[in-house]
Amino acid sequence: MNAKQLMLDTIDNKADIFRAISREIGNRPELGHEEVFASGLLCEELERQGFRIERGVLGIETAFLAVYDTSKPGPVVAFLCEYDALEGLGHACGHHLICSMSAAAAVGLKEVAGSFGGTIRVYGTPAEETKGAKVPMAAAGLFDDCDIALMAHPYHSFERSGQSLALDAIRFEYFGVAAHAAASPHEGVNALDAVLALFGSVNALRQQTRSDARIHGIIDNGGKAPNIIPDYASAKFYVRSGTRAYTNELAAKVLKCAEAAALATGCTLRVGNYEYSYDELMTNETLSAVFMNNLREAGIPPEEIENGKDHGSLDLGNVSVRCPAIHPYVKIVEERFMLHSEAFRDAAMTEKALDRMIFGAKMLAATAYDVLADGKLLAGIKDEFRRQSEATAK
Repeated sequence: MNAKQLMLDTIDNKADIFRAISREIGNRPELGHEEVFASGLLCEELERQGFRIERGVLGIETAFLAVYDTSKPGPVVAFLCEYDALEGLGHACGHHLICSMSAAAAVGLKEVAGSFGGTIRVYGTPAEETKGAKVPMAAAGLFDDCDIALMAHPYHSFERSGQSLALDAIRFEYFGVAAHAAASPHEGVNALDAVLALFGSVNALRQQTRSDARIHGIIDNGGKAPNIIPDYASAKFYVRSGTRAYTNELAAKVLKCAEAAALATGCTLRVGNYEYSYDELMTNETLSAVFMNNLREAGIPPEEIENGKDHGSLDLGNVSVRCPAIHPYVKIVEERFMLHSEAFRDAAMTEKALDRMIFGAKMLAATAYDVLADGKLLAGIKDEFRRQSEATAK
C-alpha cells in the first residue's frame, strides 16, 4: 500500500468520528463568536488525534489553532474550519460539514506527514457569516508562513475554486434636529432626508461603476414617528467589487455621496465600519488544478465539475492574499438547493451529505499530499502566488 492510499484509508477508518462531529454541530447551531460547543468539540478531537491545541487565538474565544509538527523541516499546510450558523436558519450554509471536512483531512495527512516533514495546522475560524475571524488572524500574520491553505464548501454541485468580491461594510449615521412635523417643521433638520439623498446619489453613481461593482444598502433607522422630523437616521451599505483596490475607490465615492447629503440637508455625519472588510479571493490556479485532478481520479467526470463562480464575499479572501489558497465546492445534494435555505440545511444533515463530507476530506488531503510529494509543484504554486501578489499591488 502506498502512502497516499494509507492516508485515504485513515480518513475512511475515522469517518464515523467526523460524521458524529458534523451531526452534533449541525444539531446544535451557534452564531458567530458564540460557537463554544463546536470549537470545543473540534479541539477535543484534534487533541485526541495528536495535535497541539491553542484556544482563544488573538483573544477570540471560539478561535483555535491545532498544530502537528513532524519535527522535520518542510512545508506548512493549513486546513481551515468554519462552524458558525445562520440566525434563524441554523446550519443552512453547511459549516458543520466544512469544519469536519478540514479536521478529517488534517488527521489523514498526519498519518503520512513524517515522510515529508513540515507542519500541519488546523485553523478554527469563527463567524464567517458576520465578522469573520480570518480577517484579524490574517492581519496578525498567522497565515504568512503557510505554503498552502485549503478548505472546501458543501454545495449542490462540484465547482472549481473561483472568485469572490472584496467588501467594505459601512454605516452612515446622520444627526439633525427634531421638530414637530406639522406645527414647526422649519425648526427641524431632517436626518432621514440625508439618508434618502444618500440613496439617490448612490443610485446615480451605479451608472458610472464597473460591471463587477455591487453597492447595496438598507435604512436601519429612519425616525420614530411621522409627526416628528427625525433628528437621527442611519443606513448600512455593502460596497463590493472584484478587487480590493477598486473597492477602496468605490467606498471613497460612496463617502462623497454621504458627505454631499449631509451638506445638502444641514446634518452632521458619522461614518464607521460595522463588519470587517474582506479582500477578494485570489484562487491559486496551480493548487486548484491539483484538487481538480484528484476529483477526476476519484471518478468525478469533468463535465460534472462547474467553473468557479462569484459567490459574494468570503473572509478567506484575506487569507488568499497572504498565502496560496483554494476554496472549491463539493457536491453534497442531488437537487439544486440554494445555500442559506431551509432545504439546503435539511439536506446537509443527511447520510448522503455526511458521505460527501468524508469524500471532500479525502480530496483535500490528497491535494495536500500531492503538493508535499512534489517539490516542483510547490515551487510552481508559490511562483504563481508571487506573480498574483505583484499584479494586485500595481
